[in-house]
Amino acid sequence: MASACPPEASTQPTLPSGPAVFKTVPYAFILPEILCGTWVWILVAATSVSAPLLQGWVMYVSLSSCLISLLLLLSYIFGFHRNSENWKVLDSLYHGTTAILYMSAAVLQANATINSEFSSNSPLYYQLNSAASFFAFITTFLYILHAFSIYYQ
Repeated sequence: MASACPPEASTQPTLPSGPAVFKTVPYAFILPEILCGTWVWILVAATSVSAPLLQGWVMYVSLSSCLISLLLLLSYIFGFHRNSENWKVLDSLYHGTTAILYMSAAVLQANATINSEFSSNSPLYYQLNSAASFFAFITTFLYILHAFSIYYQ
């Protein structure tokens, strides 16, 4: 009679659940993405939106990305992924796509900042637009880091 071989240990890494999400790269990037994206939305909303079409896109990208990232974070915390490899693909595609969208929003926000520099509005609006541009580029960088670190994991 042949002896049964012990089951092989899985070589693929497990996806984090619960508090381990905040300690594991790249999943630890999700909370800073949400916070920086929230700052973009708040700072743009605090200005007198001088270019509604441009800054409307910035606000749409930042708000929708924050909400979807929050849902993704909650799904990781509560373990909805059930350690499925498909979640890594979904996560990578989402963060890669969002990085591209955020890059377009950051460039449009930088354009709005340049335009607000020469307007007769208060210098406060220029400073708010500058801060929004800064956070938009930081958020873009975080989304890029997240997408690539999932890909190379």
